[in-house]
Amino acid sequence: MVERVPPHTARQSVRPRSRRRPRIRLRQLLISGAASAALVAGSVLPLGPLLPAPQEARAADGKKVLTVAVSQSVDSLSPFLAQRLTSTSIHRLAYEYLTNYDPGDAHTVPGFATAWKPSADKLTWTFTIRGDSKWSDGRKATSEDAAWTFNKMMTDPNAATANGSFTANFDEVTAPDPTTLVIKLKKPQATMTALDVPIVPKHIWEKVGDFSKFNNDKTFPIVGNGPFVITDYKVDQYVKLKPNKDFWRGAPKFDELVFKYYKDGDAAVAALQKGEVSFVSNLTPAQAAALKSAKDIKVNNAPGRRFYALATNPGARSKDGTEFGNGDAALRDPAVRKALFQAVDRGTVIDKVFQGYAVEGQGYIPPRFAPYFWQPSDDRRIAYDPAAAARTLDKAGYRKNGAGKRVGKDGKPLDFRILCHATDPNDKAIGKYLQEWWGALGIGLKVECLDNVSDPWLAGDYDLAFDGWSVSPDPDNALFIHTCYSLPATPKDSGATDNFICDKRFDDLYTRQTAEYDTAKRADLVKQMESRLYDTGYMNVMAYPNAVEAYRTDQIKSITTMPEAAGNIWGQDGYWSWWSATPAADAGDGSGGSSSTGVLIGVGAVVVVAAVAGGLVMRRRRSTAEDRE
Repeated sequence: MVERVPPHTARQSVRPRSRRRPRIRLRQLLISGAASAALVAGSVLPLGPLLPAPQEARAADGKKVLTVAVSQSVDSLSPFLAQRLTSTSIHRLAYEYLTNYDPGDAHTVPGFATAWKPSADKLTWTFTIRGDSKWSDGRKATSEDAAWTFNKMMTDPNAATANGSFTANFDEVTAPDPTTLVIKLKKPQATMTALDVPIVPKHIWEKVGDFSKFNNDKTFPIVGNGPFVITDYKVDQYVKLKPNKDFWRGAPKFDELVFKYYKDGDAAVAALQKGEVSFVSNLTPAQAAALKSAKDIKVNNAPGRRFYALATNPGARSKDGTEFGNGDAALRDPAVRKALFQAVDRGTVIDKVFQGYAVEGQGYIPPRFAPYFWQPSDDRRIAYDPAAAARTLDKAGYRKNGAGKRVGKDGKPLDFRILCHATDPNDKAIGKYLQEWWGALGIGLKVECLDNVSDPWLAGDYDLAFDGWSVSPDPDNALFIHTCYSLPATPKDSGATDNFICDKRFDDLYTRQTAEYDTAKRADLVKQMESRLYDTGYMNVMAYPNAVEAYRTDQIKSITTMPEAAGNIWGQDGYWSWWSATPAADAGDGSGGSSSTGVLIGVGAVVVVAAVAGGLVMRRRRSTAEDRE
């Protein structure tokens, strides 16, 4: 899915919250004010001397522990509500999906289903459910669990909060026998082998009443059938998982896996140096540079699966036509949006802020997903041209007054607000540049940096925002969040929308690509959607950040990246990294990193997501550097 998010967004009730996550469910670990200043100045942040670390992290009881520092807290342990990348990553560990993505090249491989076949008219799909999957409470996992999961999403809007786009076209789902699942569609659907929906145990979840309020965080262990079992959770502190010894692909090798939450990125990096954590993601350029020469630490710098963008408020509204929020009406004028984007210097963003750890952005889908990657032709590209931006505003009637301020059609100066993630150095640094660039045009900008951008975002109380999502091998969900279908039913309801975009031409293309089974034709339709999104001017993709992360080689002997050639470890489309991780102490056992055809090694572990220095609100969207999947 999209993850959609970046590090810093959140979601605390039914509605998707925070923007990163895009499921996500994007960028870099947070750094302190001093670190941010150093980053903007282009200097390398000194991280202090390395402290000796044990050859292998062990708990007091001798367990082998893999500790992962994360910059995003958990929004919900309910697979029906979770939107943030951290949450959806945990769900990939705890529950099986019908299919999975191969770590080598992301082609579809078996998951809970071992085989699948469409009818001649593509309206009926038959999945063969594996017979060797058990729920962690000992009961057999069957097709009835999958049928119940999908039917619940089809009949209860609250159960469709996180992943409803996958089942919106389902007409009927049945389980004629324990190993057969039949899904009948209203019209052909090209995403049937990429249904990123966790399958839950019917005998547990059928007891749940209100799916909008049930966060699945009171009774442990949580029953699942993935490679790990969730055993404990403390809000904004941690989530613990242990290995599922009965997992059909094989049990993990670590005894405990810890996802530990750090609000401050420098603290996370210091913990890595001391050997207190095994892995850190979303490194800033300064942190990555300092760690490259550190003993027993490997920095992984790979092409990312996220985009980093400016989003405008086109006028928040719900499906029933009700408008809400206080977005500036001037941003509904395409000329104003175009002028703002003409005054954004992407080259400076890449060179000065990301310091080369990103690729300049243009289209919506990152270049890592080559079949769907699109960029505008030279004659359509909105290039950095302040003089052209001034002419655009002049022509549209937004001229400067005696004080040098651009005046809107209502006679008031153009002064905008932009939502900024308080803990994200990229937002802050780019915000300062925008104030300079747009100020030269005569437009004011207030950078509103908040720990929780979700509430004003969902309420439509913003003009612009720093946005970003993680994109999956199948881009359907990343596209769905910009359709009219994704708007909330009413201002009080949940919605999957990213920033309230509703465009009929875009929706028509979305409907066509969903039903197109020819891969080349579908890719062309997706590119047309990106082209349309670019032309509407509601979003400006500035960069495709790299996945910059590091781990201790004296704690982790081998771990699978995705893709295996120049891929990322954190935020994968699957459970490959943590499931395949091998403790350094096992270096002599002859096992190594897995390949796309032999990912049959395991990782045994308890997973802990612990929060340090307070809680952070975000969602898979732009939770600082990670987002919605």
